[in-house]
Amino acid sequence: MTVELTTLKNGLRVVSETRRTVETVSVGVWVDVGARHESLEQNGLTHFLEHMLFKGTKSRSAKDIAFEIEAVGGHMNAYTSRDNTTYYARVLKEDMRLAVDVLSDLLTNSLFDKAEIEREKDVVLQEIGQSLDTPDDVVFDHLQAEAFKNQPMGRTILGPAENVRAFSQDGLFDFLRQNYFADSMVISAVGNHDHKELVECVEACFGCIGNRERPKPIPATYVGGQRFEAKDLEQVHLTYGWQGVSFNDPQFYAYQLYSTILGGGMSSRLFQRVREELGLAYSVYSFSSSHADAGLFGIYAGTGAETISGLTPVIREEMEALTKGPTELEFRAAKAQMKSGILMALEATSSRMEQLGRQLLMFDRLIPISEITANIEAVTPDDVSHVARQIVSSDNPSIAAIGDAVALKHLQA
Repeated sequence: MTVELTTLKNGLRVVSETRRTVETVSVGVWVDVGARHESLEQNGLTHFLEHMLFKGTKSRSAKDIAFEIEAVGGHMNAYTSRDNTTYYARVLKEDMRLAVDVLSDLLTNSLFDKAEIEREKDVVLQEIGQSLDTPDDVVFDHLQAEAFKNQPMGRTILGPAENVRAFSQDGLFDFLRQNYFADSMVISAVGNHDHKELVECVEACFGCIGNRERPKPIPATYVGGQRFEAKDLEQVHLTYGWQGVSFNDPQFYAYQLYSTILGGGMSSRLFQRVREELGLAYSVYSFSSSHADAGLFGIYAGTGAETISGLTPVIREEMEALTKGPTELEFRAAKAQMKSGILMALEATSSRMEQLGRQLLMFDRLIPISEITANIEAVTPDDVSHVARQIVSSDNPSIAAIGDAVALKHLQA
């Protein structure tokens, strides 16, 4: 397997890994624009634009876009995060050129037909409604909003319904011109292909894209806060959050290991104590999310209203216990879990394609797997206990919860 990187004359980067043992190719376009790059009035526009790019170009209708890829047995989709937007396709090796052509058509020739815009508004409004009906999704939006209050990083990816209703054709074209240019894009491909052929194809399809200077996003600053939403539900959905670290922070891997030991799997402390030993929750886990300039460490638990009073002190006990450091066994197991997760993901062309594209956008370089595993191995038990002490001693945690009003009052006490 060989990784190659080529930068086109217009500044667009093309990275690929050739695998002759597979019959497919995964191709993705990574764009360095996400929800955090939006103004308050634009919130939700990055996601809406992602939808609209599939709704027709100068040469393909919305149906043609879907049919051409599926007619050769391929698959195409896209997604928006707070940091970036990704468009990707997976096809048989002989259809790589078609995948690149269709992806470029979306990004360079979309029409944003006014009738299609109005139809897609209804679709996205339904998506927002579906999300609001899913409390274990909403509670994370609430946590993010409290952790990064009144900042782009704290806003939802879908945006509020009133924004979606106000989006216009001119607004879409303006946002596309301001954010979709060569320097802000990476083409990533993994599978059975030839890198030189890929570069030639990308040059022909994306070479017309120009460049412009774009303002940097507003830096994210952890603030912390509380939000409780009373709702008639069978469960209380509870999240705690603390200031985390950016993916460039020296403590990044220590935070990841801490999260794995505390609540990263079935053998984690929270799962074993909260669910297996005490039966206080069906779902409980921790997470550590990072961005270029900020991070958030958090815990989620879904539990009944009658058990919430017993759950919160147990979570606190397990967090405090880990300040004394992990056991040798769980420390080794956490490292093995992290390394195996990274190495296993390499076996899927789509996962590897995502990894290469994300690395170039995040770090402006490709990071060897050996460097990642070495960074994991370099973390010590003292590093993990230091992270545990930082979090436990924090004086401004974030809390978001949805559920029974009486149970929420207990959390607010």
